[in-house]
Amino acid sequence: MLFNGPQLVEVAAARPATRILLGKPLNVRVAHRVLETVGPPFDAARQVEWLVDTPATLAAYRELARDRRQPMRLNVEIDVGLHRGGTEDDAALARMFALLREEPLLQWSGFMGYDAHCAGLPDLPGLRARALAAMHARYDACVALARTQAGTNVDRGGLTFNSGGSHTLHLHDGRRSPNEISIGSASVLPTGFEVPELGELQPACFIATPVLKTLGGFRLPWGVEGVGRAAAAWDPNQAEALAVHGGNWLADVVSPAGVAPSGLFGPSSNQQVMTAPRSAGLKAGDWVFWRPRQSEALFLQFGDIAVLEHGAIAARWPVFSPSA
Repeated sequence: MLFNGPQLVEVAAARPATRILLGKPLNVRVAHRVLETVGPPFDAARQVEWLVDTPATLAAYRELARDRRQPMRLNVEIDVGLHRGGTEDDAALARMFALLREEPLLQWSGFMGYDAHCAGLPDLPGLRARALAAMHARYDACVALARTQAGTNVDRGGLTFNSGGSHTLHLHDGRRSPNEISIGSASVLPTGFEVPELGELQPACFIATPVLKTLGGFRLPWGVEGVGRAAAAWDPNQAEALAVHGGNWLADVVSPAGVAPSGLFGPSSNQQVMTAPRSAGLKAGDWVFWRPRQSEALFLQFGDIAVLEHGAIAARWPVFSPSA
């Protein structure tokens, strides 16, 4: 699963045998640029499933296919309870299948019904279980409708019925309609994906940034120094101050213990002022480690991932080029 046009182009060039499902509906102009860019041995007509969520989006892709005289496979996003997008009612879904039947260049490739809410709802008695049951019921109903409307054989072995992600991979066993899950963040376990059901996994990616300078006792700028002295006296973790390279990331400091961004100084993406207990003993050149809250939102900011093995950097893995 990929989420934008530049990523699709990169994967098509690097791994031309890969099948790709888009994780969100792309603007049709972006899809056009992608199709203008990719080429053999990658076969977009066979290997890409473009996501469409409304009859209007599907109609726009139909015009693209006609303009280019190019076959396209379309996966239909359905709302299974998350309410973040996707077709919600049977009438709209029936209109989409009618458009698909009428255009020989378009092929229906399956459904995507993202189910993150099944793990994200408050853990009240029975609430998540009911959400999961409702998700499956909606998915099953959409598959049943497809059997009457698709105009083709609805074979689970030949169609992509995507549902689960990193938050909900534990909820799927292959026995119901969904037959495909897409897992990315769980493989490195940022804090936003640390749920009890993934308790066997360990975090595998951190931001390491050097200390640029130590600033001695924590002080605020001229005129409000008293506030800084009061903060340091009240909280031992604000006794010392230092500045690190960069900062203001979607991440939390995990080492050394007690080090944290200064809320009084505020964020900085250039050199973040941090507070620390005296016991941290940090000096210029030491390292501060942050654990990301997300994965793909951060990886693109840092270049190659340094792979640490037995205390040494054993390899560097490239990431996607910066893209939204």
